[in-house]
Amino acid sequence: MICTTDEYRHALEALKDRAADADRQRQILVHEGLPADQVERALQPTLSFTAGLREDVEAFERMRRGDLGPLHTLTGVGQWLVGARIARGLSRQELADLLGSSEREVERDEQNDYRGISVERAQRILDVLGVRFRAEATCPPADPSTIP
Repeated sequence: MICTTDEYRHALEALKDRAADADRQRQILVHEGLPADQVERALQPTLSFTAGLREDVEAFERMRRGDLGPLHTLTGVGQWLVGARIARGLSRQELADLLGSSEREVERDEQNDYRGISVERAQRILDVLGVRFRAEATCPPADPSTIP
């Protein structure tokens, strides 16, 4: 997951480099006379890595636009909090300043997808980001045949 503008810029450069590398590799393999299916098989790791990197770049761009999507599980709250910071246009340092903590603490929390943070800390982050949070949960009724 791309979490900072610097990581985003680096990923864009890496995408360009990987595309150029794949084109060069393809040309070499074709020149050596490999059949098309073998060329594609040989390029598969590079193409797969490039596709994953492209997905990460696109996800960062969606977050930057504020397109975070709904939060379907509590285990997804960490990535959602990172996305909310990005959508608000804040750096980790700026969020740390608003929270009264250190950039290192925010970085560590984000790298760990905020695993293990308290509900209070999550709410504090939402508050300083200006996020209004609404939860909806459904609970199926008990099966009457299982009630003693």
